[in-house]
Amino acid sequence: MKTNEIRRRFIDFFAQKHGHTEIPSGSIIPENDPTVLFTTAGMHPLVPYLMGEPHPEGNKLVNSQKCLRTDDIDEVGDTTHCTFFEMLGNWSLGDYFKEEAIKMSYEFLTTPIENGGLGLDPDRLSVSCFAGDDDAPKDEEAAKVWEELGFVRAENADPGQKRLIYFFGKKDNWWGPAGQTGPCGPDTEMFYDVIGGDIPEGDNPSTNGERFVEIWNDVFMQYFKKEDGSYEPLKQKNVDTGMGLERIAAIMQGVKSHYETDHFIGMKNKIAELSTGEKSGTDEEQEAFIRIICDHIRAATFILGDPWGVYPSNKDQGYILRRLIRRAIRKGKQLGIDAHFTHELAQIVIDQYGDVYPELTSNQEKIMEELQKEEKKFQRTIDKGLREMLKIWNEDECSKEFTIVDGEKAFFVYETYGFPLEMIEEELTKMGYTIDLEKFRETFHAAMTKHQEKSRAGAEQKFHGGLADHSVECTKLHTATHLLHQALKNVLSPEVEQKGSNITQERLRFDFNWPEKLTDEQVKQLEDMVNEQIEKDVPIYYEVVTVPEAREKGAIGVFPERYDVNVKVYKMGDFSYEICGGPHVIHTGSLGKFKITKQESIGAGLRRVKAIVEGGPAEVEYAGEKK
Repeated sequence: MKTNEIRRRFIDFFAQKHGHTEIPSGSIIPENDPTVLFTTAGMHPLVPYLMGEPHPEGNKLVNSQKCLRTDDIDEVGDTTHCTFFEMLGNWSLGDYFKEEAIKMSYEFLTTPIENGGLGLDPDRLSVSCFAGDDDAPKDEEAAKVWEELGFVRAENADPGQKRLIYFFGKKDNWWGPAGQTGPCGPDTEMFYDVIGGDIPEGDNPSTNGERFVEIWNDVFMQYFKKEDGSYEPLKQKNVDTGMGLERIAAIMQGVKSHYETDHFIGMKNKIAELSTGEKSGTDEEQEAFIRIICDHIRAATFILGDPWGVYPSNKDQGYILRRLIRRAIRKGKQLGIDAHFTHELAQIVIDQYGDVYPELTSNQEKIMEELQKEEKKFQRTIDKGLREMLKIWNEDECSKEFTIVDGEKAFFVYETYGFPLEMIEEELTKMGYTIDLEKFRETFHAAMTKHQEKSRAGAEQKFHGGLADHSVECTKLHTATHLLHQALKNVLSPEVEQKGSNITQERLRFDFNWPEKLTDEQVKQLEDMVNEQIEKDVPIYYEVVTVPEAREKGAIGVFPERYDVNVKVYKMGDFSYEICGGPHVIHTGSLGKFKITKQESIGAGLRRVKAIVEGGPAEVEYAGEKK
C-alpha cells in the first residue's frame, strides 16, 4: 500500500465513517508551542483548542500534520532516525473519549483492506496503558476497553498467548503538557510485532523495540498540570491521537526502514544517477550518506515551502535549515556528486507531495532559488574554512610529528564554517598531521556537548514559537501583535507580512519581511498608530468564515491552501481583521501603552521588532465570537 493511499485511507476512515472534519496541516513553524523551533507533534497547532478555544471546524477533527524534530540530526543516517515526518491524527475536543477512541483505532488497524482499513493481523498487536502513580490512578478504563476487544492483561496471560496488555509508567504512557503547565494525561500505545510467530519469554514492547514497533498513540487529556506541579481534572476532556505515516508505511510495504518505502525511491535513484565522481567510505557508510541526503533535502524543502517563509540564516529556524542543506551537500560530495544537486532532489519532493501540501508547489520558485544560493554560499564557506584551518593549525605550537588532541579548535571550525568532524580530520591529514582519533573526538564532542547545553538553556529562555502561556500578560501582547501587524502594513507597505512571532509575559517579538532598518520616524509612527487604537478602546471579537469569505473581506494572515475549510478571524474595530486562533482581550483599551524596544535584522530581507505594553488592568475579559 503506497504512502499516499495510507494517508488518504486514514483521513477518509475518520471523516466518512466517524463524522470527523478534515482540517489542513498547520505550519511546520509552531505558532502556539513555547518550547520548540519547529512543530514536533500533531498537537502543536491545536494547542489553543485543546485549552478550550472553540475550533472553527467543530470538535471532531482529522488531519495529517507536518512535523520536524531536530534533536537527533547527527543520528540521521541509520535506518530509524529522521527529521521531517508526517503525523496522522484524529481529535476529540470535548466530544468522545477513551472507549470510542480506542475502538476506532483498533477498527482502522484491523478492518480488511477491501473494507477501508489496514488489514493488520490482531494477533500481532500488543498495547500498553498507564500503570498509575501518586499523581494519577492506573488507567483501568482504557484497559477494560482493550479487554472488550479481545486483549488480555500480560500478567494473566497463558504461555504463548497473543494480544497482550502491558502497564508502564509515566516515561512510556503519559503525555505531558506543551509547556510547564497545561492539559496532559495518560495514553495507550499500540505496537505491531514485525517478526511474528512465537514470542520469546521476556520480550515485550519495553524490552524489545526492534520487534514491537509502536504504530499509534491515543492520548487522553483529562488532567491539567498546575504551576505547583499538582494535577487537577480537566473540565474539557480531549483525545489526541498520533500515528507516524512513514513508520506505518514501512510496515504496510513490508520493508525494514522508512527509507525503503515508496516516497524515498525517487530520490535514491536520482542520487545514484548523480554519483559519478570519486566516492569515499564503505558501502555501509555510503548508504548512510544517501539516507542523510534524502532526509535533509526533504526536510529543507518543507521548511522553505512553508507559508511562514523561513530562509537559511545563522539564527533559530534558519540556522537549522542551513545546517540540513549543508550537511546534505557535504554527504553528496562524499558520494561523488560534484555538481549542484539539491534543487533536483527538491523537485522530486515537490512532485511527490505537492497534491497533498500545495504550498510546496506555490513556493517552488523560492525553494529552488534558495537551495541553489545556499550551495554557492557553502562552496565559498568551504574555501574560507580551509584557509582558517591552515591558519589555526599552522600556528599551533605542536609540531606535526606530535599528536593533535585539541578538539575544541575543531569544534570552532565545525560551528563557524559547517565543516563536519570527518571533513576536518580528512583535511588535517592532508596537511600532514597525525591524529589521535580517540582523544581528538573526545575533546571535540565535549566542546559540542557544552555548546548544546548552552543552546538548550537559551532556547528555554526564548520561548521559541508563539505564546509562552495564556496568561493576561501574554494575551495582551498577543492582541498587540495584531495592531502592530496592520500598522506595519499602513506605515511601510501593504506587502509586509508576518514571518513569525514569539510572546512571553514580558514582551512580544514580531518578525516580518522588510529590506532595511526602520527609521526613528517610522518607529514613532508605528507606536502612535497602535496607541491610537488602544486609546479608542475598540471592541474585539472573532467570526467563523470560509477562506474565500475571509479573503473577500480583506483578512490578513496565513491562509490555508484549501478553500473548503472555515477559519477564525479576529476583528478589532475597523483597523485590524486577521486570521488567528486566539486568545485576545475583549477591548483594545485593556492593553495599556505600546512601545517598541528594539529592532534587528534576522536575515536577508527580514527584520524583527520587540515591543512591550505598560499599564492596563491586571485582569481582563477574553474576546469571544460575534453573536
